[in-house]
Amino acid sequence: MSRIAIVYFSKSDVTGQLAKAIALGAKQEHGITVLEHKIEGREILEGRFENEELFKALKLCDAIIFGSPTYMGSVSAQFKAFADASSEHWQSQEWADKVSAGFTSGTGLNGDQSSTLQYMATLASQHGMLWVNIDASYGTDSSTLNRLGCQLGVVSQTTNSVAHEVDLATAKHLGRRVAKLTLRLN
Repeated sequence: MSRIAIVYFSKSDVTGQLAKAIALGAKQEHGITVLEHKIEGREILEGRFENEELFKALKLCDAIIFGSPTYMGSVSAQFKAFADASSEHWQSQEWADKVSAGFTSGTGLNGDQSSTLQYMATLASQHGMLWVNIDASYGTDSSTLNRLGCQLGVVSQTTNSVAHEVDLATAKHLGRRVAKLTLRLN
């Protein structure tokens, strides 16, 4: 069995909806188990994310998919606290060669969501991980995968706390893509 973790923060639950769609896509592949972890405020003590059990579980995973809403052009403070805490595992390169990917949501059509994904890709790179992108071009209307045209990861846009159905389909597609590549590499 290959293990995929999805670690994310969500306030309005759009990012949570994307996480669930990614998990559904990953589970379509035989031999995949999924660990979903929503970052909670109670895990952040004096600005530092603390959950050693999660880090132990992540060490055993074959892939980690990161998720955060885009706030002010980057990841949320809650996700950043998790990322900063991962530095304690960086020196030993515990996540090296794991598959990685990312997803984000925002209210603007161009709310700098790509900056959030770039941050996540940099985080993955620092850990020696292998970044997986979206292998779907975008169409000329909002009914095809990757409707917003971001190749780096899943981007969702909404103003009403409900993820767009195409963004959810794109998230499911990314989950399945990560699962296939994880199985191939393992």
